[in-house]
Amino acid sequence: MIRFEPREHVSPLRRVAAPVVAAVAALAVASLAIAAAGAPVLEAYGLMAKGAFGSAFAMSELLARATPLIFTGLAAAVAFRAKLWNIGGEGQLYAGALAAVAVGTGALALPGPLLIPTVILAGALAGGLLMLIPALLKVRLGADEVVTTLLLNFVVILFVQMMLEGPMKDPMGMGWPQSEPMLDEAMLPKLMDRMRVHAGLILALVAALGVHILLKRTVWGFETRAVGENPEAARHAGIPVTATFLRVALLSGGLAGLAGVGEVAGLKGYLTADLSPGFGYAGIVVAMLAGLSPVGVVVAALFIAGVFVGADSMSRAIGVSNYLADLVVATSLICVLVSGLFVRFKVRIVRPGAGRGTA
Repeated sequence: MIRFEPREHVSPLRRVAAPVVAAVAALAVASLAIAAAGAPVLEAYGLMAKGAFGSAFAMSELLARATPLIFTGLAAAVAFRAKLWNIGGEGQLYAGALAAVAVGTGALALPGPLLIPTVILAGALAGGLLMLIPALLKVRLGADEVVTTLLLNFVVILFVQMMLEGPMKDPMGMGWPQSEPMLDEAMLPKLMDRMRVHAGLILALVAALGVHILLKRTVWGFETRAVGENPEAARHAGIPVTATFLRVALLSGGLAGLAGVGEVAGLKGYLTADLSPGFGYAGIVVAMLAGLSPVGVVVAALFIAGVFVGADSMSRAIGVSNYLADLVVATSLICVLVSGLFVRFKVRIVRPGAGRGTA
């Protein structure tokens, strides 16, 4: 019989090694799909690495793809720390993008130095307020936030489609369902000439550092961790559990909303219904790979972004479907969950009738 026993102490090395092993295992599983497609595995991964890191353009694409993943990864990590299961990053991203476009297309006559911060604040506020809805349903009515946040994704995306076909449709868009373009003064500056990487990356890195300090060095961070460990014990200790949940919801949703701001104000310049290829869902994988560490989120986002960008390049070179990237992301989540199990628990084999087991 197999029995899982909690570990009394988990070494830092084991915690760091778990996501690394998970990533390697995910690539190993994906190699089976590459081989089944008739492509050379080593050459495929070599092309993937070259496509992600082999040139200035590749690095620019990598960083541009990693930027929204950092935001959505932070959103998931913050919420999960408090055991608030935010699966609505995708909807919050679109809410942030919609608010950014509403402000950045001329609704407010502000100069550039004021318009850009206003656009950023509007996007963060929209994402935060959206996440506040399932948080209130959880603390007031006991509703499962996994269900409510997931369903809100579809509600928001349908609302965005309605707005793009109606009040916010670009009259000069030749009938395409897209918003009016953002004003030049509302666009985030580029970090490299003729490249897509933009100042949203700096904002994402600052956000990661800020969340790290908030969770590790502040009373509010301690309360968040305490609520995540045991809400009832935290309540008996005098920690405001409901207020903590609501603060976490606002921060988590706001971070996801910033991902939407970066996509419209840093890259596209306008909003479409296909703005995100699933950044909100991929952010959950990023957070889990990072072990819910804000600093680790940056590293995990770069890994996932490298897989996506490299898979596109590899697909063009040897004809392997770029859906391989989705396979790697999915198996990464499975592998990190399994590795996390072995980090927290010891496996013992107990012989029937024996009093003690052997490791």
